[in-house]
Amino acid sequence: MSLSVAEQLTQLDAARQLVLQDSGLYPQIVQGILPIVGANARLELRRWGADFLAETFASPLLVPQEKERLSIFILQTLKELLENQGEDNNVIKSVIQAAASIYALVFRYIISNQHDSATWDRMTAIKSNVFRRWDTASGGIRICCIKFVQRVVQVQTPGVVADPRRPEQNEVSLALVPREHPLIPPSRLEPEALGLLDRLLNVFHEETSDAILVNATLNCLGTLIRTRQNAANKIITAILNFNPLRPINSPLTPKLKVQIKSMEKTTRTVLMNVLRRNENGPFASRIRQYIDRLAQTRFETFDEGSKKRGLPSEPTDGLDNAKRMRLGAELPDRPGPPPLPPGPVSHAQLFTLSGDRGLTSFDVTQLPIDLIVRITVPVLHRIEQPAVDAAINAVRSRYLTLKKTQATQAQASAQLTGEDEEDYEPDFEPTEEQIVNKTDNLPPEDPLQLPPDLALGPFKLPQPPPLTPEETEQIGKGTINRVFSMMSVLEEPSAARRQKPGLNRLAGSNYDRDAWMTVITRLATRASAGLDEDDSEDDEGAESKGTIAQQIPKPSLSDGIRETLWKFVIEDFRARIPIAISWLNEEWFNDRIQSQNQGRSKASKRPPQRHYEKWMLKILDSIVPFLDAKDKVLIRFLSEIPALDEKVLDRVKGLAKDPERVTLAVNALYYLVLVRPPVREICIDALVDLWRNFEDAKAPAAKLLKKLRPDVLNEDLANSAPPPPSTDMIKSPPPSDSKDGLPSASVKGEGIPGTANAVIAAG
Repeated sequence: MSLSVAEQLTQLDAARQLVLQDSGLYPQIVQGILPIVGANARLELRRWGADFLAETFASPLLVPQEKERLSIFILQTLKELLENQGEDNNVIKSVIQAAASIYALVFRYIISNQHDSATWDRMTAIKSNVFRRWDTASGGIRICCIKFVQRVVQVQTPGVVADPRRPEQNEVSLALVPREHPLIPPSRLEPEALGLLDRLLNVFHEETSDAILVNATLNCLGTLIRTRQNAANKIITAILNFNPLRPINSPLTPKLKVQIKSMEKTTRTVLMNVLRRNENGPFASRIRQYIDRLAQTRFETFDEGSKKRGLPSEPTDGLDNAKRMRLGAELPDRPGPPPLPPGPVSHAQLFTLSGDRGLTSFDVTQLPIDLIVRITVPVLHRIEQPAVDAAINAVRSRYLTLKKTQATQAQASAQLTGEDEEDYEPDFEPTEEQIVNKTDNLPPEDPLQLPPDLALGPFKLPQPPPLTPEETEQIGKGTINRVFSMMSVLEEPSAARRQKPGLNRLAGSNYDRDAWMTVITRLATRASAGLDEDDSEDDEGAESKGTIAQQIPKPSLSDGIRETLWKFVIEDFRARIPIAISWLNEEWFNDRIQSQNQGRSKASKRPPQRHYEKWMLKILDSIVPFLDAKDKVLIRFLSEIPALDEKVLDRVKGLAKDPERVTLAVNALYYLVLVRPPVREICIDALVDLWRNFEDAKAPAAKLLKKLRPDVLNEDLANSAPPPPSTDMIKSPPPSDSKDGLPSASVKGEGIPGTANAVIAAG
């Protein structure tokens, strides 16, 4: 049994409400309704289907990927509806709006699918049909055609490519199309778009322009000005040459007047938006002049106030001072302040000098204080001094009169009370029971009205209870975790915002990520420096009394910060190695300061605890397993930390156990030899150790030792022949052609960069 049209529309409306609540159902609903709302369906169903498709592809709830897939699916339906003879205007308008929404989606699909010619042929047929209706259809359809043309021009002209690596996130434009695309070659589409733009701007040059079409064109051109800079100059020039007040010469009917005002307002709005986006652009001065000229012409044409008869030159009430003597008019007396009402008087009544009930009943407290100030100050400036003096005298007179009246009333009441007391003469003394009864009849005392000697003093909050060491440690850890969680949100300072290095710079003055890291590193190093001396003295006293000599280190807040900072660096050590270097510099500086203070003060016999070496080795041990042969992080780390010793070089020599990282170890040691003279000798000793004990490092180490310590190299070669290669080693390099028996520099993979290359690599 087939359903009626009304029942089908009811079900379709229910489906629409369903997708509005859950956008994930759009694909199923769109594919399900296309057979129902096709070109052969009833008019009511075609109207509903066209409106639904236009609404669907304009909705922001549907994700772009689904829109692109569904746009290919509905092309045939839109084409059939447009080609249907005698189709309803409402259906045509909705179909053109849907086509304008999907044109960019189909264009993106064709860029990736160069051989789907059938889909592009359907889109081309729709585009040609819309272009044919542009000049001959009714006004509503022509407005939709203008919007479609604007989308075609925007897509078929080059735009800005934000990220070439991710074309799916860039704006759809001709810049994404390959030059040799078989279906949409840029050499053909761009001239077509420029021709459509000229045809779109032709509405400004016609003698009789339809105001509705002009407004629709202006509203579409704003988007092109903002997104297509190559066409913006042409569009702005065309708008500046357009005069929306041109039809003024014809008789001004009410309809024509509304149309002119509408075109003028739309033109002014578009140009104001252009000027607001670029106030110093090449067209800024011309736009300002155009807007001023437009406003002046509109004022002269439509201002009705200037055509009315002006006020009479002579006063009608006889209050003009210049005419007073000749006309004999006298100024009326200024009304005085109204008298005070009988009975008790409030402060508002005392200072009210106006008899207007509207003013006296208005609650000024409803206005914000800043608005009252803005109103009161200019008004006080405009009041003449005699008027102010008269108002002050009126209030003073009221106050003195009121004060005198109150004094008279108080004196009269006192006299009446005194006469009553004289008439009362008790002939007996009151008993104790009568006194108690009188006391019971007295009103209850107000607890807030205390005698002066029992007045409350200043209230102070009591001191909070002291925190236990466990609570202090827990609160400190929470604070540290919150600070480090904020580090992941803060952005890295850009190169333009970075502070230029110099002697006068301040650490942590920009409140960026580097500033917070400076605060954290100094909290870890300097905040608790010297606070462990009391604990060390207690431990010495315990040892002197014969207690257990073994001491268990107590965790401190600084150690917690160091541990969290170490984990933060290791999570991404390649990007955060500058943080590690800054931290270790602070640790080294703190150790030196503590050593100097220990030398000046001999109160404590135990040397201060050293932190630099412990955490420097811990960071190095954490990053060494993850270094590859081409990593520059190790060279930078070793060159910028403040102190090196044999323990650090032992870790570097350990890299030579891996044949792929031998070059990294040798380059790091050679770079330290070149740029760090204080550790030159121990680094050369490390190279000698590589030459003697690591088979894979013999060739690169020998080339360096030939320049650095040739005597050691010659002595080792003279004393013993090179050991034969073992079976588990990597195959040794081919014999060299050099006379001294050393491998030549032409052996692939065994070379070492020179000083300049090493410095560049370390950077």
